[in-house]
Amino acid sequence: MLTVCIRYAFDKMEAEDILQDAFIKVYKNISKFKHEGSFEGWIRRIVVNTALKHCSKRKLHFEEMKPDSGMDRVVDPQAYQHLSETDLLKLIHGLPEGYRIVFNLYVIEGYSHDEIASMLNIQESTSRSQLVKARRFLQNEVLKLQKSIAI
Repeated sequence: MLTVCIRYAFDKMEAEDILQDAFIKVYKNISKFKHEGSFEGWIRRIVVNTALKHCSKRKLHFEEMKPDSGMDRVVDPQAYQHLSETDLLKLIHGLPEGYRIVFNLYVIEGYSHDEIASMLNIQESTSRSQLVKARRFLQNEVLKLQKSIAI
């Protein structure tokens, strides 16, 4: 569950604080677990919700990217072969906060745009556009890495 927290936090200490808060909530609410589905899934949802509440205290900012930042270039599929899991996680962690949270919720956690909109108190279209922008941002970063490997 710490890795879930790390995806939403700025650093490991903040992630540990989020995890501690989440497990306190799990302990306090264990009697509410209805044994309908996995226990791990129930805990994961509490951890994600705790992380989101923690992020909302920081006032989430949904940023706009500059249109001329080279986002329309095609990434060579082989560029992804050189990336390890750690490299990918670093790239995701480097996303602007609004992009990163929507990307994590949609791609990694599997929430729908409707659910994300409800969780973050945003429009569904904002969730969709933030995901598109996050993917473009990541493609641009992979292109940069591809160029540095080619040199």
